[in-house]
Parts: sequence; structure tokens; C-alpha cells
Amino acid sequence: MQPLFLDPIFKDRIWGGIALYNRFGYQIPSEKTGECWAISGHPNGQSIVKAGKYKGRTLSDLWINNRELFADFPSPVFPLLTKILDANADLSVQVHPDDEYAKRYGELGKTECWYIIDCKENAEIILGHFANSKKEFADWVQKGQWDQLLNRIIVKPGDFFYVPAGTIHALCEGILVLETQQSSDITFRIYDYDRADQNGIKRELHLEKALEVIHMPCIKNKITPIVKKQGKNTIITFIQTREFTVYKWEICEEAKMVQDQPFQLVSLIDGTGMLTADGETYTIKKGDHFLLPSQIGVFTINGNFKAIVSHP
Repeated sequence: MQPLFLDPIFKDRIWGGIALYNRFGYQIPSEKTGECWAISGHPNGQSIVKAGKYKGRTLSDLWINNRELFADFPSPVFPLLTKILDANADLSVQVHPDDEYAKRYGELGKTECWYIIDCKENAEIILGHFANSKKEFADWVQKGQWDQLLNRIIVKPGDFFYVPAGTIHALCEGILVLETQQSSDITFRIYDYDRADQNGIKRELHLEKALEVIHMPCIKNKITPIVKKQGKNTIITFIQTREFTVYKWEICEEAKMVQDQPFQLVSLIDGTGMLTADGETYTIKKGDHFLLPSQIGVFTINGNFKAIVSHP
């Protein structure tokens, strides 16, 4: 069984830039490219298999018609979505609903997590808030008391953050992040810095809906990565939740791996290497994204690279 190498999809955003080209050499559509949907079965952006037996087919097509590739994982839709985000400017302050609320919109909920690939010095994220009630939250929003309301955290490359549904959050200017999330495209904006698009139109805000889903008071989630050495290689498990498990491969010598999950999603964020499976060897490099189906079994990796890996 071969790995499924996938073509990314790019999205222009008001806050986007050119970091996806500068860092990964992607042929981005504009100088306002904010999102790379790297591994996606969502109807708003479908990954397509690059080569091999399934060349030209979308991930959702394979999910519907070849579920054996995913060990018949019990979900009506492909459950995960891997993105790389270029926050060339501040993203809107927003919140996502959980599975139960998102059903109203025909979506999964949107729990997500961030791995900081790179950032400018003293770059910040917004994660959580200080209000004790919905009334206090709404009052501070009405008065524009954002510094009092929002929790800001200075970040550095290599940091990891968990953003469960119901958590206020935003990436701020100067951050490149790999995001692992549930396969959902639902966002409730609370504040967008009064920005307008090229047509002078401000983006819609959703304060009423946001107040229905925000955790009140804010739930603090402490992340304790688990670091394991395998020879000279390092495997860092960042988080294991109901929605996903996310970890990092830091590879500098040959390693034999076992694919014992329904599937794994792999995104190389730095370096180059080789992957050998079922007697075939594939060159892998920074910016590549691929899926390891359930049947791939034992495979070998080698080289000098870093990758973010996830599975349900």
C-alpha cells in the first residue's frame, strides 16, 4: 500500500501574505494568501491525490467509496483537516462551536490546535478571556475593553497550543502556524479590528451566536508534551483528545515505524528524507503532505526532517 500524497488548496484572506511561498515554495494565488488547506476532505476545499492508483481522486471520494483505506473509521465525513496559516496581519477574535451546536449548520464542531512553525519576535496569540459571565463579557465587548477582556500570550517557534471548541482565540501578526482541527469551516467572529475588504465592506460579526458557545468562565488547558527518544530520533506527543492525537517527528536517522491507526496525516515542516513502504521508496521534503492508510503497516523513514503527524 502506498502513501497518498496530496495537493494543497490555497485560500486568500484579508490577513494573509506571502510566507507560504517564502517558506515552502508553494505557488500561491496572491500576496494575500492566508491558508493552505494541506489535507482536507471538506467540501470547501478538497485535497486531490497526486499520483498512484488513486491519482486525481478527492479525499472525500476515497472516504465514501474506499473506506477500507481508513480501517472503516466510523465517521460520516473525513474527520480531520490540516492547515498552514500565514498570519501576516491579526486574525479576527473568534470562537468555534462544539459538535452538538454545529449540527445546526451541517458541520462538525471545531476543536483545533496550533504548532508555531515560525514567528516574529514577541509575536502574540489570543487564547481565552477574563470575563466571569456572559453579561460581563458582552459589556466589555460593547465598551471596546479588549485589553481587559482578552488573554494574550507571547509565542515562539516550536510552541504548541490546544484550542477546544468554545475557546476565544486569534492568531496575531507575524505567525506561521500548522493547525490540526476537526473538519469544519464554521467560525463566529467577535471582533475584526473594524477592517474592511477591498470593496470597503466589513466582515460580519456574530456576537450573539458566539455568546451561546463560549466557555464561561474560560477553561484553561495545560499541555504537557510527552517526549520519547528512539535512538537519535525524537517523538513528541503534544496532545491526545477525543478528536485527535497530534505529535511531532524529529528524524535524523533511519527509523522503522508501525502504522497502527485508522490513518495518519503527515506534514513535513522542515528538511528532507525518504519513506519506504511496501518495497517502494519515496522522497519527502519540506512542504509535502501525505496520508498513511491503515494497510500501510510497517514503513521506514530516514533523513533529516521534522513533521507534524496526527490521527483521530
